[in-house]
Amino acid sequence: MSVWNWSGFWSYFTNGYLLGGALVTLGLTAATLALGLVLALVLVLFRLSDWRALQAIARFHVWLFRGTPLLVQLIIIYTGLPQLGLVRLNVLQSALVGLVLNEAAYLSEILRAGIQSVPRGQRDAALALGLTRAKAFALITMPQALRVVVPALGNSVNGLLKTTSIVSVISMEELLRRGQILMQQRFEVLEVFVVIAILYLAMTSAWEVVQRQIEAYYGRSDRKLESKEFARDAR
Repeated sequence: MSVWNWSGFWSYFTNGYLLGGALVTLGLTAATLALGLVLALVLVLFRLSDWRALQAIARFHVWLFRGTPLLVQLIIIYTGLPQLGLVRLNVLQSALVGLVLNEAAYLSEILRAGIQSVPRGQRDAALALGLTRAKAFALITMPQALRVVVPALGNSVNGLLKTTSIVSVISMEELLRRGQILMQQRFEVLEVFVVIAILYLAMTSAWEVVQRQIEAYYGRSDRKLESKEFARDAR
């Protein structure tokens, strides 16, 4: 009996159902990243606020969602909340809510580290020049913080691409779940899993190319800033 079906293996690379799952994975990743960054920025602003209540909310969110497994969080959101009579979310909504809440907890720490790496004196100088706190944050603090944040953020996106596979446990038909369905239909377990691994590898490799371009862009910005400072000091 053959343990490997080459024709079946190659056919999965053009299987519309499986490739559609890869698109769902990319969509989940993009949506989670966009919404997660917004929530993460809110958490950072809460954390850096002078109000202790807001600080406590941000700390609690980070503590809760970084301290418990994403798998458990998804199951509670999808099956636990309806049992408690709170809210009933469909599979897509549950997947997005779980991924966003979890990812925001990690992204907020990355953003906070980047923001706190900017010397406080620069913000104080901007305020002394008449800028509002919001403008000082947007025009002075964040552009400099991004140089620190971008590499760590890029690594988070790479991990998020693979983390989306966990939503298959609540029957979200992304790449892994669709592969599992094909395995049940065709009984070609190894062939499907290898193709799934290759598709994930292709997506993460493509992102690494994009990440290098983004890091190179901010690297050029750093070099331009250093050259201007050097020329000013030389004068």
